[in-house]
Amino acid sequence: MPQEFADRALAEFAAASSAFGSSDVTAIRGAIAARAAGRPRGPEMYEVREVTLPTCPGRLYRPGPEPAPLVVYLHGGGWTVGSVASFDRPVRRLAEAAGADVLAVDYRLAPEAPWPASVDDTVATLRAVADGGPGVPPRAVVVCGDSAGGTLATLACLRLRDEAPEALPDLQVLVYANADLSDTTSASMREKATGYGFDAASATFFARLWVGGDGSMLRDPRVSPLHAPDLSGLPPAVVVTAEHDPIRDPAEAYAGRLAAAGVSTTLRREPGMIHNFLQLDEVSPAAAAAADRVAADVAAVRSGTTAG
Repeated sequence: MPQEFADRALAEFAAASSAFGSSDVTAIRGAIAARAAGRPRGPEMYEVREVTLPTCPGRLYRPGPEPAPLVVYLHGGGWTVGSVASFDRPVRRLAEAAGADVLAVDYRLAPEAPWPASVDDTVATLRAVADGGPGVPPRAVVVCGDSAGGTLATLACLRLRDEAPEALPDLQVLVYANADLSDTTSASMREKATGYGFDAASATFFARLWVGGDGSMLRDPRVSPLHAPDLSGLPPAVVVTAEHDPIRDPAEAYAGRLAAAGVSTTLRREPGMIHNFLQLDEVSPAAAAAADRVAADVAAVRSGTTAG
């Protein structure tokens, strides 16, 4: 990220997440909602409508009337905050730039609905999408998630591989996902612990809030995909990390393990970027360009030039 925009981007992130250091989830949710309400809406769509998914609500964005690939989008927010509404602008930008329909999932949040509720919602949505219905033409399906949403995408793919492989998406796009909720010692957790908006303490706080208990589940592969013993048989993956992100290294390790397991995998570390860069397009042209590259990753599913 060019230095002229770095301070502004960090200030913008801090404004959106000023309550992250607190344990008051209501305050965090309020800060995020207020930030989202003050943003320009983003590109106009051919259609935007609320939908009812098997276990939770959702919102469908269609950039045009023609058939298009479908992206099942899972927003970030530490499995406890954020919503379809607060991610409206980045989802609109993704739909327009990728030329894809986007189904944004308003999965259930902790602490009201702790793990595995949000994983269950993701699995149920992907199964429903795969089932289609009468008159629904077959089309490519991409599951895309950022931060906590990226974790949900990985965990849902692992479950579907074992329970319903016919419902696996054609591509998984994982943007600054948390692959190991137990991590406190990786280089990125130590070197990027503070000073970049999203800090290591927040990562640990949200992880523990999601799983509850004494934290003993944080290494469970049903929570932390990096600890899954077998990653074979998963869809092609694009793993995008940010240089200045405390949870960067486990995500990159996950990409390496996917490739070693025979999964077609592309890993891209966005230089100069911080966690949550998809929300920073207004203040940083570099962040906007990085978000556009994610859209290009999604769009590649049209031509069959996905990760490889």
